[in-house]
Amino acid sequence: MSARVAFTKMVGTGNDFIIVDARRQRLGAISRQWPAAARALCRRQNGIGADGILVLETSRKADVRMRIFNADGSEAEMCGNGARCVALYEAAAASPGSGGRRVAPRAVTIETKAGTLSATVRGEQVAMRMTEPTGFMPELSVDVDGTRLRLGFVNTGVPHALVPVQSVDAVNVERTGRSLRRHRQFAPQGTNVNFVQADAEDRDAITVRTYERGVEAETLACGTGATAAAVMHAVRQGLPAGNGSTHARRIGVRVRSGDTLYVSMRVRRAAAGLHVTDVVLEGPARRVFEGAVMWPLRRD
Repeated sequence: MSARVAFTKMVGTGNDFIIVDARRQRLGAISRQWPAAARALCRRQNGIGADGILVLETSRKADVRMRIFNADGSEAEMCGNGARCVALYEAAAASPGSGGRRVAPRAVTIETKAGTLSATVRGEQVAMRMTEPTGFMPELSVDVDGTRLRLGFVNTGVPHALVPVQSVDAVNVERTGRSLRRHRQFAPQGTNVNFVQADAEDRDAITVRTYERGVEAETLACGTGATAAAVMHAVRQGLPAGNGSTHARRIGVRVRSGDTLYVSMRVRRAAAGLHVTDVVLEGPARRVFEGAVMWPLRRD
């Protein structure tokens, strides 16, 4: 039995998503087949085309529960740009007639597998308070394709490796990213991989290219990756001496789409090292179009 599945296509700084609101429609068999649906619908040649599917469900602790299915069918714990798109979707739904273009400032909470997030939506700008980063490893070195690479690692809801480079344009993101993504250092779950270029003139600006786990390719943007890169950039720059000192930072992160995301945070020096809190990811999101597809897809 086939079912009609309504969806909304949304984009956050180059990351594109198929949003399926399971609260407002009967979905039939597809509700038990999200991995297969993600693999089929995310194909750009003969599907809708997207980096992933975001399934919205009723939440008992937030405005909405977001499930994230990558283009390869795997389910992710968190997606920063996806969460920002969902926040805009929810704010627009609360403001009929806005079409997702201009909505009054609104707070939205989103339940994810990585925790509950809160966002503020102003027009098409969405500021998302992220989960607190964990698992800091600022200095690692691994052998990749016969080369010893210096890199860092942090989890911003999902795992991210951070590779500092002189020029992101000179990096073979697909080859090196694929090798690092499944490197034994990050087993068993693997990692996303970000190549980070510091701005030579502005200490609060970086450029990032990201190989995304689950998409298994470079994407035009990655919200958790931009967050991880900004956090690691701030940590590596350090703080003046003295336990208890706290500094507010705001890092501009230019992504492959040409857009800039902004990551603000507070960095505090403690006896155990630097501690990062109050992390907020901010940037544009927009609704592209709405449509419907019959599931399962026809093969003829």
